[in-house]
Amino acid sequence: MTDQNDPQLIPPHGGYQGLQSYQMSEIVYDATVVFCNRFINMRSRTHDQMVQAARSGKQNIAEGSMASGTSKKFELKLVGVARASLEELLLDFQDYLRQKGLALWSKDYPRAKEVRNLCYQKNRSYMTYKSYIGASPPEVAANTMVCLIHQTNYLLDQLLRTLEKDFLKEGGFTERLYRTRSQRRKK
Repeated sequence: MTDQNDPQLIPPHGGYQGLQSYQMSEIVYDATVVFCNRFINMRSRTHDQMVQAARSGKQNIAEGSMASGTSKKFELKLVGVARASLEELLLDFQDYLRQKGLALWSKDYPRAKEVRNLCYQKNRSYMTYKSYIGASPPEVAANTMVCLIHQTNYLLDQLLRTLEKDFLKEGGFTERLYRTRSQRRKK
């Protein structure tokens, strides 16, 4: 029987669905699938790699969150992998624009601001951006993806900084295990 004052060895973990970075990564994944199905040959290696990079961004956030109860180090690593996967995807969209001779919007371009402002809508999903990706020409769709990925990467950078601070403050599972065992022995 454990005392309610005993520190919790495995803290609450998961909850990734509530993270803005996860929510945005899900939009990026869904939108990437639509973009690739519309504009990139399904048999192309690029199609598969872009979809997998988007999937990796989303899935690694979830996996890191679920692993955080026993490994903050692993959580940090997986969120870093998610960030790296989305950076790879960002480069793919920028390459697409360059190779097709299409303009890359600056962050101050009016349509870019319009897309960025959509992130403030409540209950946003792929449907929030559908008209920009599923029904627009390739230049609009690819630039919308660039905006979405930049926003998601920003959120992941914030998450990584928070996880780093928490890890430095609280330590990891091994340190928590040692503290818990030491406190129990003192009783």
